[in-house]
Amino acid sequence: MAGGIVASLVAPHTPRIGVEANVPEFQKGLVAGLREMGERVRALQPDLFILHSSHWVCTFNWYVTAHALHEGVCIADEAVDLIPGIPYRRNGDPIFAQALCAAMKKDGIPAAINDVQPFKWDYASFVPLQYMDPDSTVPVVLLPSVICSSLEENRRVGELAHAVAASLGRRAVFISSCALSHAVLRGPDLWPTPERIELDRRFIELMVRGDVAELIRWSPDYCRAAVAEMGGRPLAGMLGAAGAMAAAHGHLQGRQYGTYAQSSGSGNASLCLMPRAAEERSAL
Repeated sequence: MAGGIVASLVAPHTPRIGVEANVPEFQKGLVAGLREMGERVRALQPDLFILHSSHWVCTFNWYVTAHALHEGVCIADEAVDLIPGIPYRRNGDPIFAQALCAAMKKDGIPAAINDVQPFKWDYASFVPLQYMDPDSTVPVVLLPSVICSSLEENRRVGELAHAVAASLGRRAVFISSCALSHAVLRGPDLWPTPERIELDRRFIELMVRGDVAELIRWSPDYCRAAVAEMGGRPLAGMLGAAGAMAAAHGHLQGRQYGTYAQSSGSGNASLCLMPRAAEERSAL
């Protein structure tokens, strides 16, 4: 495939998997899933990860990271006992970031560049990447969850990410770092309600079928009923990128990696969409 989105995926980031030695038994399948999914998408030889984080929260504007190098220490501010400080170092892609920011502005989406130093990663940016690409071989550009944005705007950002990547010849993977249902409770081993588990399972089934059109149609109802993380904004970005990928390459194939697991009342899974032919090749 030429440039553009080559895979669009959902990646869990619960802080209890931040330090592998401390991962509880009931979440080890999440770590295994992230590792396997990372191996599959790296086999596509991507030039770039675009990670839409549910824990980098902005109120009004979209800020696009344009750092040539991301380097720092990740601390989970809300759970410092779980992620007390893990160093990271990974290249960015300032050219892509500037181009995406410009495309968003042209489309009427309020956007600006974030190249401030120091800029500290949130743990939803850090946790999936440490398992998906442990050697930090793939550069990353981060996107926030914007409180004032609609699901439609988030989908549009995913579409623009594909268009910009294609124009630059970048093979990009869009990562939605978020849970599925997310009505959180005190108690790490608590599951979502049975009704929300069923909603999550339908979402997973549609992802595995590669039915992006139905996911887009149903997602507003799903996000409300399941209490999706950040109102479903990162999921909407992922679906926008997936829809653009389907328009460019035809039918998509989905896959779940690892287990569906609980975390304090939320439902979590590693899910990936890619063009059917690419999925078949990467499985060889």
